[in-house]
Amino acid sequence: TGQIPKRRLLRFFSNLYQVLRRGARAVLQFYPETAEQAILISECASRVGFAGGIVVDYPNSAKAKKHYLVLSFDRAYKGDQGLAATSSTALAQKGVRTDEDFGSNGNGNGRDKQKVHKKKRGGIKTKEWILQKKDMQRKKGKDVRPNSKYTGRKRPTKF
Repeated sequence: TGQIPKRRLLRFFSNLYQVLRRGARAVLQFYPETAEQAILISECASRVGFAGGIVVDYPNSAKAKKHYLVLSFDRAYKGDQGLAATSSTALAQKGVRTDEDFGSNGNGNGRDKQKVHKKKRGGIKTKEWILQKKDMQRKKGKDVRPNSKYTGRKRPTKF
């Protein structure tokens, strides 16, 4: 029974479904040999209860083509509707999307239209943070140095 691909896929996706929390998402990269394999993988994932679809990066390249299976735990999640058709109409009907559908410039990251704003991460290694981290490590049963009046202090500069 281990050599039936459909059954193996269903078992894999059902185990993944059990592990994920509500609202979680997973992205799996795979390289199908044929379009039917990509459709089979997508169908097995949706049969288990996942929502989502396949994203194809570099669809016109033979070597750089990458397939991503984007899975969402919630049934309410739906991919973009009305996407441009790909070279294969069967794949387009099954929810396969390309990087052009997401408005990227072809380099795969899709960040040309949106600017990435980084938050300033100030005060991460404060004394309170260090004490919380030590408590968490103690609860996990790890060996942690005891708290002292020097915990969280800056070390003096050398020379």
